Amino acid sequence: MKTWMKMSMAAALAAAALVYGGCGGSQPKGGAGSASGKPIIGVVQIVQHGSLDQANKGFVDGLKERGYGEDKVTFDQQNAQGDQSNLKAIANRYVSGNYNLICAISTPAAQAMANATDKIPIICTAISDFENAKLMKSEKAPDSNVTGTNDRGPVDKQVKLIKEIQPNVKKIGIIYNSSEINSVVQAKHLKENCQPLGIDVVELTVNSVNDVQQVAEGFLGGKVDAIYVPTDNIIASSIPTLMAVANRDKIPVYGAEVGHVKNGVLASESISFYDIGHRAGQMAAEILKGNKTVKDFPVEGAEKTKLYINKNEMETLGIQIPKEVLDRAEMI
Repeated sequence: MKTWMKMSMAAALAAAALVYGGCGGSQPKGGAGSASGKPIIGVVQIVQHGSLDQANKGFVDGLKERGYGEDKVTFDQQNAQGDQSNLKAIANRYVSGNYNLICAISTPAAQAMANATDKIPIICTAISDFENAKLMKSEKAPDSNVTGTNDRGPVDKQVKLIKEIQPNVKKIGIIYNSSEINSVVQAKHLKENCQPLGIDVVELTVNSVNDVQQVAEGFLGGKVDAIYVPTDNIIASSIPTLMAVANRDKIPVYGAEVGHVKNGVLASESISFYDIGHRAGQMAAEILKGNKTVKDFPVEGAEKTKLYINKNEMETLGIQIPKEVLDRAEMI
């Protein structure tokens, strides 16, 4: 488990035993402080991969820039390793410890934390759709203890990019975990953007990383002209496996974010996961200061995107990318 600060179970239990009720204006709302007077922040992500790690780093940096570095707060970093039972145990740990604030990275992590407490402020990041995930009724007006930043990438720009690189594309495949509501929403958006262009979408779903190779083979044999990968945690952890299959038939694979490109896909018009994590950290700092509450922060998204292209994959495919596309891209 990768952490910026590791707490043993004994240390965690000690911290839980030593926390005390908030008192005065200097204590953050919705939690206690440690015996040293430091607020305790639980940070949980569903699984370790590049994009979520970047969101995590951005969150910590955002807090630090607003005066909440490791000298001022205690971070309890946890990774559920893709296991729902681990998420539940982590949520119970944070709640029983009466932590001051929780950062939930990814939709499954956010849902687990929200199910465990309606009192502790929960700042989420890397969530595709707070409303569809049943975290709130309206992203414009959070109505509970949950808010944060979404990772909705520009699906319209992704489809436009695919058309620029492959003008004759007729069928785009998408592979995702149907248990992740964020992935289901992205598949829906892909179909909505492809339909007006006369592009068919071929959907394949997986339940675990062990399914990826066999399921992805369903795209072979001319069934699709390109493959699109959403911000799906299982697929993000399995990009090399997916690429090994796709490259058999030289099928270009496009990703929802830059981490996919770094791991081998051809291209992406990507948001910055660091930036959305950073903004979530800034929100958390204002809540810890007592300046604002969760309900004061509508959900926010990324303000800009950037085009990334994987040079090695471009050469592997032998694909000719238009100069105007290359000119605006960062090569990886």
